[in-house]
This record gives sequence, C-alpha cells and structure tokens, in this order.
Amino acid sequence: MMRLNKYISHHSTYSRREADKAIQDGFVKVDGEVERNPATQVDEGHANVFIGGTKVVPNEMFTVIVYNKPRGELVSKKDPRNRRIVYDSLHKEFKHFIPVGRLDYATEGLLLLTDSPKVASTLMTSQLERVYKVKIKGSVTDAMLESMKSGLELDDATAGAHKLSKIRSMNFAPFFAYQVIKNSTDYSTLKIAIGEGKNREIRRFFAHFGAEVADLRRLAYGGIELNNLPSAKSRYLSRAEYANLREFIKHQEQKKKERA
Repeated sequence: MMRLNKYISHHSTYSRREADKAIQDGFVKVDGEVERNPATQVDEGHANVFIGGTKVVPNEMFTVIVYNKPRGELVSKKDPRNRRIVYDSLHKEFKHFIPVGRLDYATEGLLLLTDSPKVASTLMTSQLERVYKVKIKGSVTDAMLESMKSGLELDDATAGAHKLSKIRSMNFAPFFAYQVIKNSTDYSTLKIAIGEGKNREIRRFFAHFGAEVADLRRLAYGGIELNNLPSAKSRYLSRAEYANLREFIKHQEQKKKERA
C-alpha cells in the first residue's frame, strides 16, 4: 500500500506538491470515485488512479548498476572529513542512485546501486546470498569453522566494530557456505557466503576469535557477480541479471501480500 500523493508523484511527472493540489481540487479519481485526501492508501499493484481522465500507469522501469568499489572510498553522499566517496568515481548520471547496503571504508568489491527506492529496500532487507573473499591474520580455527556452520550469538560484538558504532550485541546466522582457500599461521584466506548485511558483520565475527581482517572483498550479491570489472568502474546489469532480479522482486511482493 502507498499514499495516493506518493503514488502519483512516483508514477507520473507530478511532484508531490502538484499531486496534493490535484487531489484536493477534485481532479483525481480512485476506482471511479473522486478522492480528495492525499493520504488515502492505494494498492500499488491494483489501484485505478486517474488524473483529469488520464490513467496513472505504474512505472516498473528501474536501473541497477554494479560498481567495483576500491578501498578508501565511502559509500555516502558526502563526508564531513572530505574523504573520497563512491560518487566521486561514478559518472554524473548515477549521482542520484541509491546504494544497496554499504561497504565500509576499507572494504572493496561489488556494490549495487539503483534509481528505485523500492528495489533498494527489497534487496537490502532480503537474505540474498552475499559472497566475500576474506583474508585474516592468523589461522582458521576449529572454533571459527563451527561458528560459521552453526551461527554465533554475542552479547559483546564490539571487537572489529567502528569506534563510533553504537551496536554492541549481534547474532550471526549460520553461513550459507564457506571454503578455506589457504590456512597458515601468518595469513589465511577464505571464501564465504552469508545472507545478511549487518554493520561490519564479517570483521566483528572474526575479531571475536582474535583474528583481524586484513582484506575484504565482495564478489557477488544475489547471483550478480563482479567478474572482471576493473576497480572504480561500473556496468549495467545484463539482460539475464535483470530478468532474475525482476522475478525475485515479483516473488517478494507476492509474499508480502500473502502475509498482509
């Protein structure tokens, strides 16, 4: 469900203020009846909304890009300390795009951005698989492996967190998958797949076992892969990736309606 004024502004050339005026002046009909309340809730998938006899057709078009974020860039619109942000590297046509979640300053790899708030929200709140390559200082221990398999609950998960983070406790769901690529006393490398995107989740997980994450790179998100995309470069989704994403969003919307 969506407010009528938001529905009109989202799916037409009307601004929110122009939509409010059109509604209040009696130019808007919902399912054949004049509606003068901008806050009226309408079903985005089934409502018949007309402005002055012209139907408002929901716009299902959206754009998603893949960006290979380098280390040393913030996923933010601006930074009070004037550090480099991802929008400094992105083409100006993507300046209004919304990042799907965040990668911290020292993390690199796949970042999805979209011009659709709905798509961004659906992806961020999903449990789609996120795949990372992780390099830690020290060995991969049996305790780490057991916790990756079974999950972990921490009352104090501040180790590995940003110093300004207010999040103390954290629950780590069992990893979808993990592979130890290299295991040594100096540095070890793993490939892991998780279904959450909590605040510095991976760094906190390994820090609990006394292992500092030396390098962290996201390789894939929901089946969309980084592949050979150069650092600080972007690409559009392929036709197949768009098809899979639309199917996923449609499925999520159906699940949401069934729960309502």
